[in-house]
Amino acid sequence: MAPPRRIASVNVNGIRAAVRRGYVGWQTATAPDVVCLQEVRSPLAAIPPEAVDGYHLSYHEGHQPGRAGVAVLSRDEPSDVRVGFGTPGSSEFDRQGRYLEVDLPGLTVASLYLPKGDKAGPVLDNKLAFMTEFAAHVTRRAASSVAAGREFLVCGDYNIAETTADLRWWKRYQKAPGFLPVERAWLAALQSSAGLVDVLRRLHPDQDGPYTWWSWRTSAWDADAGWRIDHHLATPGLAARAVRGRVDREASFDARISDHAPVVVDYAG
Repeated sequence: MAPPRRIASVNVNGIRAAVRRGYVGWQTATAPDVVCLQEVRSPLAAIPPEAVDGYHLSYHEGHQPGRAGVAVLSRDEPSDVRVGFGTPGSSEFDRQGRYLEVDLPGLTVASLYLPKGDKAGPVLDNKLAFMTEFAAHVTRRAASSVAAGREFLVCGDYNIAETTADLRWWKRYQKAPGFLPVERAWLAALQSSAGLVDVLRRLHPDQDGPYTWWSWRTSAWDADAGWRIDHHLATPGLAARAVRGRVDREASFDARISDHAPVVVDYAG
């Protein structure tokens, strides 16, 4: 049985910029036990030490510094850290700084930054190939975790809004990357095939949103015209122990830490 934990997922859109905008104040006030970060966009040596103070840092920078980078901050020291999918054919994806998982007491937790994609063409093809590799890996990892008496959680920026409840102005974006039918069907199928639960949706079944991403345009922010693209997908045992979940949307446009807001879930022991 995993101990109770507060787990947050945050696409920081550059950790150094996020720290300048107030990330450390949010982290101190929220006091998560685990933080999954995406788009860290920093060499390891340049990550502000105040952003990781009090945590064990597991980091996958990737081979293109300044573009991606995923991390897991944990109060507990991980017993193992794995980068990428580690399967034949996934070597290119494994280099990109998009997936990292760590073993904590009773729980394997992963941080994901899924490619944004495009309407069609090579960029979409690359995203779909990544999604195929990711789904196969997560299905295996979730099954092996449960068989070993552990829970599994993959947090992060999926760059996909699954349903019309996850996108404020969905009618205008039906042909947009992140809301394409093939992407939405894949996200639904992933949960089914891997036996994972969308934790925030489970906790807020009848709510539009809560949205996690807004463009940097003030009009979109003021209208709360957001997308819910940052998710906690968990094995059923862990999902059943989720007692509270929220999106920490800042009080004002000027107070924004990133174009994403943190997704915070409390899991009972």
